[in-house]
Amino acid sequence: MPLVPPDNRTYRRVAAVVRPVLLAITRRDWRGQENLPAGVGFIAAGNHMTNLDPLTFAHYLYDNGRAPKILAKASLFAVPVLGGLLRRTGMIPVQRNTAAAAASLSAAVDALRSGECVAVFPEGTLTRDPDLWPMVGKTGVARLALATRAPVIPIAQWGAHRILGRYKKLLKPIPPKKVTVVAGPPVDLSDLYGRPQDSATLREATDRVMDAITALLEGIRGETAPAVRFDMRTAGKTGPDPVADDTATTSGDGAPEDAA
Repeated sequence: MPLVPPDNRTYRRVAAVVRPVLLAITRRDWRGQENLPAGVGFIAAGNHMTNLDPLTFAHYLYDNGRAPKILAKASLFAVPVLGGLLRRTGMIPVQRNTAAAAASLSAAVDALRSGECVAVFPEGTLTRDPDLWPMVGKTGVARLALATRAPVIPIAQWGAHRILGRYKKLLKPIPPKKVTVVAGPPVDLSDLYGRPQDSATLREATDRVMDAITALLEGIRGETAPAVRFDMRTAGKTGPDPVADDTATTSGDGAPEDAA
């Protein structure tokens, strides 16, 4: 599919700077582009391993005709220069664990109903799984999907962590690293549309999305994911958090934390 630049002038200018850099430091193995819907709003749901993968995720979508609006941690919008760029490119700030979280969801709903691609990392932060498998997702992606009935496209990516490690600050751009991104078919949530959006329904929808992402990542890695996903809600009860430093989190899930 040919590159389709967004109407947003700032977005085009940022892409004109960032895209050549990504082209220089990555070797791209992109698959599943036929699963990206054309002409309708959709949710792109991906795994999250490093602070660089929002850029590789956006690169994949942008070069396949969609300029994603990414749900990003609200504190990033207060960072000089970066915050202005995020606002002007239409990214959506996430105010987690506050009453303002509903506004994040509302903005994402509006974007989807306008035919936009909204990019979500359902884990809500970088995975804490020691081997970088997807962990238990938060229910923001389910709330968004069930509220809009927009297609949810699972997307798995692998390789960006070799350029910038999880919670690392030093880039390793040379030599260029292989980055694989694969989109799968929409996750079927149709049987959940008529149900009350209680915790059981939201958890079922979220688990289906995470199952689809994990299955795609298994195909990329040629390995089998753990039978039980890492769960940040219970990690402190069963053992130490494998990654104690959470200062570099870049994105949220667009909804309040799970009650559990």
